[in-house]
Amino acid sequence: MTIDEIFKDKIPNFQKLKAFGFKQNGDEFEYTTSIARNQLVMTVTIIADKTVKTKVTDPAADSEYVLHRDQTLAGAFIGMVRTDHDSLLCKIAQNCFDMCAFRSVQALQLIGYVHHTHGDLLEFLWKSSPQSAVWRRKDTGKWYGVMMAVPGRRLGLDFDEKAEILDLRAADMDIDALLDSARFLPGYHMSKKHWYTVCLDGSVPTEEICRLIDKSYDFAVK
Repeated sequence: MTIDEIFKDKIPNFQKLKAFGFKQNGDEFEYTTSIARNQLVMTVTIIADKTVKTKVTDPAADSEYVLHRDQTLAGAFIGMVRTDHDSLLCKIAQNCFDMCAFRSVQALQLIGYVHHTHGDLLEFLWKSSPQSAVWRRKDTGKWYGVMMAVPGRRLGLDFDEKAEILDLRAADMDIDALLDSARFLPGYHMSKKHWYTVCLDGSVPTEEICRLIDKSYDFAVK
């Protein structure tokens, strides 16, 4: 089983990672434990954008152990290492990750940014709409972001596949200046006077969207 398969449609919950025993260093969370009957040491590193990396080392040889990665190799010890390696990842996926309907790299990067910057996680409020979620300020309770996956044609775009989008707050004059019928659209399912929509397809750089999220956060006051 590959790492991508284990963590498919899942997103890290940073509070759960810490409770599990992960140590935070900037945007990275690291967990180290013994495997293979305490003969090897495995380190799992999770980056805020959802990237999961593993490293297995042999303390006795003072070197990295990599034989378990070669699926053409067999043997009792290699099999035990593979089993322990995958079992630990499955345990982490079950206990430290939440299901997430958003799959694009940009959406995951933004989810990590908001949690790191504002300490907020997406809230999935509607069982009938599992591909819709919101960010809200803790002090005012007001939403400052709504992430959704909707068919492109509902946005006025020329395709039927689902597009991942983000609704953000802004001043009227700022919204009028942004709208371009491609990257920035009128607020979907929100007041078009106070909200606009960003397409999370990479057409707007992630760094720019992060700045827009911060502005939307500032607008979400009583």
